[in-house]
Amino acid sequence: MKTEISKFIDSFLSFLKENRNYSEHTLKSYKNDLNKFEVFLNENKIPNISEVNNNLVRNFLGLHRRKGLSPKSLARILSSIRSFFKFLKSEGKFANDPTVGISAPKQDALLPKALDTDMIDKLLNFEPKSWIEHRDKAMMELIYSSGLRLSELCSLNVKDLLLEEQMCRVLGKGNKERLCPVGSKAIEALQQWYAHRETIANQNETSVFVNKEGNRLGPRTVQIRLKKISQDRGLPYIHPHMLRHSFATHILESSGDLRAVQELLGHANLSTTQIYTKLDFQHLAKVYDKSHPHAKNKK
Repeated sequence: MKTEISKFIDSFLSFLKENRNYSEHTLKSYKNDLNKFEVFLNENKIPNISEVNNNLVRNFLGLHRRKGLSPKSLARILSSIRSFFKFLKSEGKFANDPTVGISAPKQDALLPKALDTDMIDKLLNFEPKSWIEHRDKAMMELIYSSGLRLSELCSLNVKDLLLEEQMCRVLGKGNKERLCPVGSKAIEALQQWYAHRETIANQNETSVFVNKEGNRLGPRTVQIRLKKISQDRGLPYIHPHMLRHSFATHILESSGDLRAVQELLGHANLSTTQIYTKLDFQHLAKVYDKSHPHAKNKK
């Protein structure tokens, strides 16, 4: 039989899924954090949510700090608990927030790693010799051209690529849609890949990128392929997110438009924001072309 706390956790997770459109990955993270908190409360014989207070939350965090959890993990757990009690308060199930006055542990600032243009050139400037290399080059060029997350790349469907308009439609975190520019180097690589995709993809497969079985390509395969390609070219291991960071860095350096970069990365709301700011995607695609390390090879 479920406890009162367990039932409240289930209600909270349902709320996040149905009202906030949180991804399964995010929901799983919340569930893991709150389940740990529930175990702690049970071990301390706290059966009712009304008995949770500030000291209990502090003791819980202190316990996991002593277990060696990183400041980042502790901050995430505190955020999960804080959101949980905020939900309970809004539902009239809890009067006072037991997380008030508790600060997250300080974290060392980690700057995103971006590749310089020479490394990008070494990674992308090659002639594919097989259908797999055509696919891989198209994937890398598209991530670097449009700043896609790995999950966004793998979920991309053919109908989402509007190559004539030099843009792609992306469904990002929280099911928020945004439009991203696609530069000429990426378009060229995609068109070459499409010529091979026709003979490899299964008849009803909608994904832009497919595996040798003709099905949608998974994130793990992309990571493995990019690792192999970077090692083959004498580069340190390059993961997909580094290409996304490089896109942001190089576009910002070329255009100086921080607002545009924020929106292109999906860190701001999609369609309404883009309509009101009147983002010129073709202009941004040209900015990308100018910043591309082998743009100088264009005649």
